[in-house]
Amino acid sequence: MKLKRRLLSAAAVAAAAPLFFAVLPSGTAYAHGYVSSPASRQAQCAAGTVSCGAIRWEPQSVEGPKGLRDCAGGNSRFAELNDDSKGWRVHNVGTSVPFTWTLTARHRTSTWDYYIGNTRVASFNDNGAQPPASVTHNINLSGYRGHQKLLAVWNVYDTANAFYACVDLNVGAA
Repeated sequence: MKLKRRLLSAAAVAAAAPLFFAVLPSGTAYAHGYVSSPASRQAQCAAGTVSCGAIRWEPQSVEGPKGLRDCAGGNSRFAELNDDSKGWRVHNVGTSVPFTWTLTARHRTSTWDYYIGNTRVASFNDNGAQPPASVTHNINLSGYRGHQKLLAVWNVYDTANAFYACVDLNVGAA
């Protein structure tokens, strides 16, 4: 009789386990990266500087196929990052600007590309190396003045995806 009860108890626990894990709240997917300085649009959302939706909890998750030119990386969950009228903080910078990425998952890297409009203003080739948890690139923006939206793209080496971040700048104001 004791064996039968133990078997029934074990079977009940085994049957309930998947339900238990299904109802647990899921945590933030700590993966990937974003431009933290000057604060990108998703960094501003995470800090509460600008009121945003889901991106507030996952600034590192703006991932999409390589080759896109939008702030949300083609991800409809984060479409508000493409809204230029949302009240993004504009950073006063000089013509040489350091951009720092905070990486929460250090994917091997193909290139880091920076765009103003459709013009690539800088590219750094990492040839498949794994980056440290923080990466800084100094970008020369001497050919630009005034309000500019810079798109920073982290191209992952061994996938078809990239990570996207837009930063609003007032070039020449620092």
